[in-house]
Amino acid sequence: MKNITRLCSTKATVTVNGKFPGPTIYAREDDTLLIKVVNQVHYNLTIHWHGVKQIRTGWADGPAYITQCPIQPGKSYVYNFTVTDQRGTLFWHAHILWLRATVHGAIVILPKLALPYPFPNPQKEILIILGEWWKSDVEAVVDEATQLGLPPNISDAHTINGLPGPVSTCLSQEGFTFLVEPGKKYLLRIVNAALNEELFFKIAGHKLTVVEVDSSYVKPFKADTILTTPGQTTNVILSADLGTGKYLMVTSPYMDSPILVNNRTATATLQYVGTNTSSTTTTLTVPPPTNATPIAIKFMDSLRSLNSRKYPAKVPLTIDHSLFFTISLGLNPCESCYRGFRIVAAINNVTFVMPSVSLLNAHFFNKSGVFTDDFPGNPAYTFDYTGIPPENLRTMEGTRLYRLAYNSNVQVIMQDTGLLSPENHPMHLHGFNFFVVGRGRGNFDPEEDPKKFNLVDPVERNTINAPSGGWVAIRFRANNPGIWFLHCHLEVHTTWGLKMAFVVDNGNGPEESLLPPPKDLPTC
Repeated sequence: MKNITRLCSTKATVTVNGKFPGPTIYAREDDTLLIKVVNQVHYNLTIHWHGVKQIRTGWADGPAYITQCPIQPGKSYVYNFTVTDQRGTLFWHAHILWLRATVHGAIVILPKLALPYPFPNPQKEILIILGEWWKSDVEAVVDEATQLGLPPNISDAHTINGLPGPVSTCLSQEGFTFLVEPGKKYLLRIVNAALNEELFFKIAGHKLTVVEVDSSYVKPFKADTILTTPGQTTNVILSADLGTGKYLMVTSPYMDSPILVNNRTATATLQYVGTNTSSTTTTLTVPPPTNATPIAIKFMDSLRSLNSRKYPAKVPLTIDHSLFFTISLGLNPCESCYRGFRIVAAINNVTFVMPSVSLLNAHFFNKSGVFTDDFPGNPAYTFDYTGIPPENLRTMEGTRLYRLAYNSNVQVIMQDTGLLSPENHPMHLHGFNFFVVGRGRGNFDPEEDPKKFNLVDPVERNTINAPSGGWVAIRFRANNPGIWFLHCHLEVHTTWGLKMAFVVDNGNGPEESLLPPPKDLPTC
């Protein structure tokens, strides 16, 4: 715990090594990492290495009660994993309660030695972590909302590298300043560590060349505004070619549904070395409107896998499991809640119930009674998903998983619904990257929409937003044995049950099998 002051208000904050954001982890492709996490706070804790594939090392993935029991106060655990066939920017964060609000940091995976980037080599790098800040104790905010069955209060500020910049209620609040040298090219590694909001990001007077998302190279393209959802990372090239001056850097929310968001803009400054700061005014920029869907769609439509000889897009062309997941909110009875019900969320009308022990442990040791493998691959009944919703908003509850054979090819259509409200849902899959082969507005058409799928160079990601009032199609190969979480990366929806998990069976022989658990694996 460390006292941190933001917005002219101080609170005790959970940090890693006393830092917010936490320390950056640097590694090189194929490195093995040993990271000892010591829990010195009064909360149970786990750390998730977001986007690391964890080939056969699910015990190190980190989501509480999915792949491990949490690290209890006063205890420790060594996360041991190898970064295989990955290079780029990822991040780590707490994966229990809402602790990732302040327990997060970047993971920078450098290419193998002597292996160049597939774009002009930048001379320097800058790390940019976008986040949210609550003046109150975040866990107290969530606990109160959970007892009432209502959404928790929105955050009080957005942050860039932990700082909101000046706001009307606290003009003395600092913003981060990034120094750049004229004429140099910078690789900006941008991480969206926010809990509940998709964010726009832009820098006054500068276009950004997008070269990578979620540690996967893309065909470079220029943009003055990027869109990033919670859980996503974006690498861009900035050419510091304006010579002198100070330029405003902004991040602001994107929301195209009638849902309350924190509409405050966080600011930072891009400053050229040698600028006379006392006599130079900052060049300003205006963030996009909150509901700037055309800007969001243009950015997402521009993303294509590099698909080069060195970095091919290995899109599954034949499908073994064709799944259709409806994403919805609902209302379940709750006597103690405000108005007698609680807001829940579901996939195929199943609100996921977290177990009290680790699912991966139960799977490995074949323990019965912890989960079932009958998660529905399709909704139990069909309706006009983005039209008039059904009257019954109750959901089923259960700890239900979907079983996949090793190396099977999987397609998942994730369809947003208008139940309570349509909304963007950034869906994150643990253990794999996937290819985003299609997306669209309205209801998915199984006859016509697959004809338009991009099976040549679709973007490869680990987190993708199922669009408000629309659908997204992903494909992946289940070549990693273990139990792998799929959930909305809006923390409020994860809390409400918008999650499920895949159980991937072992293949043939030890190289296609889950490793046994480490000796220091925490117990429940």
